[in-house]
Amino acid sequence: MVSPESILNQEPIIRLLVFCGIFATLTAAEKLAPRRPASRHNKQRWQTNLSVLLIDTLLVRILLPAGAVGIAVVAEGREAGLLHGIELPLAIAIVIAFLALDLAIYLQHVMFHAVPLLWRLHRVHHADVHIDVTTGVRFHPIEILLSMLIKIAAILLIGPPVIAVLLFEIALNATSMFSHSNVRLPRAVDAAVRFFTVTPDMHRVHHSIERSETNSNFGFNVPWWDRLFGTYRAQPAAGHDSMIIGIPQFRSIDDLRLDRVLAQPFLAEKPDPQRGLRI
Repeated sequence: MVSPESILNQEPIIRLLVFCGIFATLTAAEKLAPRRPASRHNKQRWQTNLSVLLIDTLLVRILLPAGAVGIAVVAEGREAGLLHGIELPLAIAIVIAFLALDLAIYLQHVMFHAVPLLWRLHRVHHADVHIDVTTGVRFHPIEILLSMLIKIAAILLIGPPVIAVLLFEIALNATSMFSHSNVRLPRAVDAAVRFFTVTPDMHRVHHSIERSETNSNFGFNVPWWDRLFGTYRAQPAAGHDSMIIGIPQFRSIDDLRLDRVLAQPFLAEKPDPQRGLRI
């Protein structure tokens, strides 16, 4: 059995390799089978979104160097958390831990929509005027740090196996990129896949400019929480080809700049229906 310390040491390279592989695959798929036409502003969007990712990664490594896997190693060493008090086969413990962490992320996502102060942070993600693989890594640095703290608290409470946390972190990153990708899946494939994981068509509804649709389909890894808690919405009212993505008050060309994206949580909401980019 691989030791927790070995998993911790190998985590950065494993996650980097998986990220690069999935990002490259989805980028190619977006070129070969796009769901919607590519944005005319993709160069600016990609520069900004990937710059945000770099800032997020550096901040987490500097301020919370142990990360989720490191905290899981500490929790396992001290037998902290609910699962450490229950005798379970490793495979079952991994499944339970994975689902418990995914539920925690679902509830966190709902909270970031429901609490006005948290929504100011999270709306940076929703303010993207197009949705593709880079949208899946566009989160304000403060939100990323708060999300990591919430994840750490969940790990200390649940007491998951270290390998479960590594698998969850990899899956969370992978499904975020997949569900935000501008990839066309055949209707029958989408219908089958969304029973097990969140598909691009399912999550795209969540990025609608219509607030009622924005407050639906909160899931990242599995789609079951939305169905269980009544937040599932199958399709956007306007259809995927005609729906508008983003937030009304942040649709100018200036809003695509990195400095504006980072400052966005501190800017007042002043909707202007006459102002906006067309993708």
